[in-house]
Amino acid sequence: MNILFLFTTLISTLFSSENPELIIKVSNIEKIKGEIKIGVFNKETNFLKEIGSIKNYAIKVNKSTAFITITDLPKGEYAISMYHDENSDNECNRNFMGIPKEAYGFSNNFKPKFGPPKYKDCKFTLLENKTLNIEMIN
Repeated sequence: MNILFLFTTLISTLFSSENPELIIKVSNIEKIKGEIKIGVFNKETNFLKEIGSIKNYAIKVNKSTAFITITDLPKGEYAISMYHDENSDNECNRNFMGIPKEAYGFSNNFKPKFGPPKYKDCKFTLLENKTLNIEMIN
């Protein structure tokens, strides 16, 4: 009887802690080279700064649309920032005014008008399997 109880407890623990699947579809990729660099954030503090991201991913660019499936994020609230590292130097190159020279994008397809977005502009809730469609801003 104890073995049955332990087995049942183990099985229920495995299924209850399962992370939802997040699929990100990145479209409007103009140059077929380099990588799309993705940062995942879970709070306003240090949003858009490298030290603020809780996870980072990269997608090799070989088409004008790219996909990534993320399965290691627990349920919660997140925001996504990404840029197209066309020249593979691991940074989002900017002009003298600080505006990105490489394509970029955010969750909720937020398009900044005057300055970078805030966490609240890009946040979304991940409670079950979800697909985000993010269009790169060139």
